[in-house]
This record gives sequence, structure tokens and C-alpha cells, in this order.
Amino acid sequence: MANENLSSARKAKNDEFYTQYRDIEREMNAYLEFNPDVFRGKTVLLPCDDPEWSNFTKYFAQNFQAIGLKKLISTSYAPNSKPKGVPYQPTLFEMESEVFSEEKTQTNGKIFTLTRDTTGDDAINVEDLEWDYLEGDGDFRSDEIRALRDESDIVITNPPFSLFREILNWLTEAGKDFVLIGSLNAIPYKEVFPLFKEERMWFGNGFQAGNAYFSSPVSQEFAAGVYDSSTGLVKFRNVVWFATLDHGRRHSPLKLMTESDNVKFSKHKQVKGVGYAKYDNYDAIEVPFTDAIPSDFEGVMGVPIGFLDKFNPDQFEILGRCENLDLYQLKTKVYSSAECKDAYLAKFGKPGTYDLNANGVVFRSNLLEKVYQRILIKHKRAAK
Repeated sequence: MANENLSSARKAKNDEFYTQYRDIEREMNAYLEFNPDVFRGKTVLLPCDDPEWSNFTKYFAQNFQAIGLKKLISTSYAPNSKPKGVPYQPTLFEMESEVFSEEKTQTNGKIFTLTRDTTGDDAINVEDLEWDYLEGDGDFRSDEIRALRDESDIVITNPPFSLFREILNWLTEAGKDFVLIGSLNAIPYKEVFPLFKEERMWFGNGFQAGNAYFSSPVSQEFAAGVYDSSTGLVKFRNVVWFATLDHGRRHSPLKLMTESDNVKFSKHKQVKGVGYAKYDNYDAIEVPFTDAIPSDFEGVMGVPIGFLDKFNPDQFEILGRCENLDLYQLKTKVYSSAECKDAYLAKFGKPGTYDLNANGVVFRSNLLEKVYQRILIKHKRAAK
């Protein structure tokens, strides 16, 4: 249901989901614990934000001095550029400001900056934020926001779900460090998986127990089944942090399965006591569960996409993934159209085409069967 609701929000472009402060704090603490100076002397940009309401802005403003920031920039989209049905009412904070404009408040985005103590209390915090209207509507693809991107060292945001691929490209083309919230479903995208393979991006520390809670002005309409009326929050299980900032959990060794574990203790009947099936179209073995990765296999292994959340770059090398176009030149066999039709008829007892080339394929009960999407990995020791 969560996946369906996220897709509905994306299609409708009603994808304003506001991150909880505790989740931001938990995530940033993971980077700070690994490297206390990760933000020191840096300019942080928070695009796709609503600075007056954003917990990202609040977190970085409140912790400006503690984490040693040089400058904080937070920008928002103009209300008129947001989906219809998302209400906007100027706050007293905005209306009482000397820069308030009845016209611009609907058509222009806003920019909040923090660099200095403006209140004279010898502290730099949320009370010292200075704001003005942007020249444009705040779209990150504009020259105005691109210039702010180029000025910054790190970009951190929860972008509109419908624009995830665009903002990821926008950041990687500029070579910026970033922390983004996005859907787990983005991993197979051609813009996304290569970044994991090349260790140019990885999963962040993650939401507590894998549960991401957001507030949203469209939560009741587009999140039926995951909307909690008592809290006003929407729950998603398939939303994760994508990052280029390092953290300790990323370097925690993944517990592997030994031969005795396989025989005596494995909870997975596919491998318990029988070992691992070999692909018919890759020189690799099928490992159907991340906690079933063998400790002593020196060859290539196909593992679930969820492996990326446990990926330790000191322990494994990512070689590619099972896919149609053989982008990583790992296929050992390409099935003909006739073979795909024969395999479908043999397995399902009726005419059709079994797209065997899109995934890894194994023999089960003497029939060809494609498995779920797999990432191809190898132990680092075997790569040396």
C-alpha cells in the first residue's frame, strides 16, 4: 500500500512530504559521529524547502555553531508553482516583515540565509535567519538556484518525489556532496545504480526501524491506509536516505553464512543443506537473501537489491546487476525469442513470452525460472 501511495503522489505531483525533526537529527548525528568536522567551515544549501516550516532549516540553524557551519542557505518554491489544492497562507512572520510583498508572496520563492549574529545575543541560531524573496519561483533548475548550488559545499533536502532523478543529476553534474531523501524504487534507475557501483553514493544511516513519517498537506487524499489521523503523519516503508557523506554503519561488517550455518542453522530452505543454485546466464550463484551470503565463496554472487542497505565497501565489491542490456558485460548467455517462448510454455502451460534476459535465470524442477532483481557482487579479498 505504501508503494502505491507513493506512486499516486508522484503521478499527481502532490508530493510535499515534510521530514520530522527527530529523523533529521538522527541522520545528521550519524555523519557527525563518524566525522565531527563534516560540516565545519561548510556552506549548506537546503533547496526545495519551506524555510518557515522546514525542520531542515530549524535543525541547521539551531546547530549552526555547534557543528561549525560557515553559511546556511534555504530556499522555497513559490506557492503558485505548487500543485493545485495545496493551500498557502502567509504567516505573521512574513506579513510583518519590511520586505513583505502581497504579489511576490505568491509568485516568488523565498531565500533564508544564516551567517552571523543579528540579534546581539552572542549566538548564531534560528533567531538570526535573514530572508528575502528570490527573483524567480525557486525551481532548483533555474540559474538563480544553480548559482546557490555552485556556492555551496553540501546540499541536503527532501526533494519532491517526482523530481528525484532530476535533482540527483543536478547535484552529480556539479560534483556536490549531498544527503537526499528518496524512494527505494529509484535504485534500478540508470542515473542511480551506477553511483552505488562506483561508490559515489550510498544509503545513509536510515530511518528508525525503516519507518519514515512525514507531515503533508495532501496526506489524507494521497496516503490512504498509511495516514494516521491521530498524529497527522504519513508512514512510508520504502523511503530512504541517499548520501555521499560517510557514516559508521556503512563500515559495519555484514555477518556471513558459513558452511556449518548453512547445514545446521539456515532458516532459508532454498539453500539449507543444498547450497546455492548457479545462474544459467551469468557466471554467478544465486543468493536469495542478504543474510545467506556465503563467507567462503570466491566467485560472483547475485544478491537482493536490499543488500545495498548492508553494503560494506571494505568487505564487498559491486560488479553490476542482472539486467536486459548487459551494461556491465557480465552475461554469459542471451536467450533467443524462441527460447523465451518455449520456457514460458514449459513453465506456465500456455503460449507466451518469458523475458529471461531481464534477470538472472536458474533451473528449478528442470524448468528455467528468472529470479527477482539481483545485484552482482564479489568478496573484496577475491577482487585483489
